[in-house]
Amino acid sequence: MASDEHDRGREPVTGLTEVEGAAAGAAVAAAPAAAPKVLSPWSDTWRRLKKNKLALIGLGIIAVFIVVGIVQVIAYPLTDGRGLTPYDPNAENYSLSPTGHGSSPSLSHPMGTDYLGRDILSRALVATRISLLVGVIAVAIGLIIGLILGPISGYYGGFVDTVIMRLADIFFAYPYILFVLLIMTVLGPGFVNVFLAIGILGWASFARIVRGQVLSVKSMEYVEAARAQGASDLRIIFRHVLPNSMAPVYVTIAMSVGGAIVTEAAMSFLGIGVQPPNASWGKMISDYLNYLFAGSWWMVLFPSVLLTVTVFGFISFGNGLRDATDPRLKE
Repeated sequence: MASDEHDRGREPVTGLTEVEGAAAGAAVAAAPAAAPKVLSPWSDTWRRLKKNKLALIGLGIIAVFIVVGIVQVIAYPLTDGRGLTPYDPNAENYSLSPTGHGSSPSLSHPMGTDYLGRDILSRALVATRISLLVGVIAVAIGLIIGLILGPISGYYGGFVDTVIMRLADIFFAYPYILFVLLIMTVLGPGFVNVFLAIGILGWASFARIVRGQVLSVKSMEYVEAARAQGASDLRIIFRHVLPNSMAPVYVTIAMSVGGAIVTEAAMSFLGIGVQPPNASWGKMISDYLNYLFAGSWWMVLFPSVLLTVTVFGFISFGNGLRDATDPRLKE
């Protein structure tokens, strides 16, 4: 009896606990799932870029190229044009070319020597400086012009847009290499003129890409809010519109650097680019091409491989970056 009374006395407490447990379970079941981690645009781009093995290989090639090029740029004025090379790139040593056809690769000269007995590895390393400067300075010139004219064209539209885009069409109408040859003929051969010719012709691509992005961004709410607050047109363009239009520009930069290096090599090959005694991959190929049929294959092979691998790196990375930033390819 006492036990029954004791159990009945505990029933309300037991019932209350069951109700509370049921309510707690229902609350847990109704609670929303934890929100997934939101990645920034750069983090999302890097996550997708890592899945592209070819793009990572290209990024590695670019990193090596930039490091070697920067070292050569820094060391060039400090070492009277030699840089950090195993031998003087312009030193002639006819004992290393007894027959006038150079000497094949060896431990002391991994890429062999040319017809004047100059070390090809040293000349190829010095030529990296030329290619890096062309890739950076020439593309920077075109980028600056394009980032000024492109946003102005897309933002204002009308007559301004028509004038700028028709001017860009003129640059697109002529074959690129022929236009470069025309400008180099007017300016004359030389190291600095190479930058100017490639940079002047490169602005149209950047301007057209930025213009298209600005046309899709300028009607956004944050642009209207900035305009309503009295912000000037230049502030709206370069503070609000342009920063949100740069994703495709980064891809174009990577592609343009590779194209600038090829263009410089082509001009040097034709004799209107970098002039002797400065070494350039294109000039080396041009000077050594006749010796290829005489059996001195190493003279042409190594500069050609360096040029091909470097351009391959920029193109591969550019293609991977384009895929990583394309919203249509997101999961």
